[in-house]
Amino acid sequence: MKKLVVFDLDGTLAESKSAIDEEMSNLLYSLLTVARVAIISGGAWPQFQQQVLGKLPGVKGLERLSILPTCGTQFYEYNGGQWRKLYAEDFTPAEKKKITDALETVVTQLGYKAPQLWGAPIEDRGSQITFSALGQEAPLEEKKKWDPDFAKRQKMKALLNDMIPEFSVSLGGTTSVDITKPGIDKAYGIRKLRDILIIPIAEMLFAGDAIFPGGNDYPALQAGADCIRVRDPQETKCVIETIVNCYKV
Repeated sequence: MKKLVVFDLDGTLAESKSAIDEEMSNLLYSLLTVARVAIISGGAWPQFQQQVLGKLPGVKGLERLSILPTCGTQFYEYNGGQWRKLYAEDFTPAEKKKITDALETVVTQLGYKAPQLWGAPIEDRGSQITFSALGQEAPLEEKKKWDPDFAKRQKMKALLNDMIPEFSVSLGGTTSVDITKPGIDKAYGIRKLRDILIIPIAEMLFAGDAIFPGGNDYPALQAGADCIRVRDPQETKCVIETIVNCYKV
């Protein structure tokens, strides 16, 4: 059996920007009793607090849970009754401006400026800049309609790769484009888990909804982790149930 089970967040454990439901909360809590668990996402730390940590039924076993916001450019562990940040690899002000300018240029060039926004479309997450086409607080149903096949964001990625080749561009969530430092993606997060937890990548299992070329979960596969592509949180629940049952046998 694998020693570490790693999950994406949006589209895998929960709907985009939504909290995990009670069933998922209980399943994750059960999984923590039999294995180490980690969650890697493009979201910032407050998103993990709102979507996952604040919804768990208790704190027992949280020492076995690792949280990696912004695609692994930050790492949190539960120690001494509180969450502690081990590292954060933030952009410089000049890097942030270059990325933001490139995003604004590409959005204008492709005609992707939304007629209505729910919050800011570009979010500074410290170690990651994220573009959300309809704004950070857009309703899920609106977001699902904007780019269901990732085609719009694939065009953005192609242009951004040419404009800012010194950075890593990946697609995540339902309307998002994530930009990190070069080589900083979920493969980086997987390697950080290996180094900090002293667990070989071969002993990890990763589950995510964007395990395809260009998807922000794909680097986990490239890093050598065994992967399961899920369609949505309901399918993830089946995966967790299966894992827990296998550990109990």
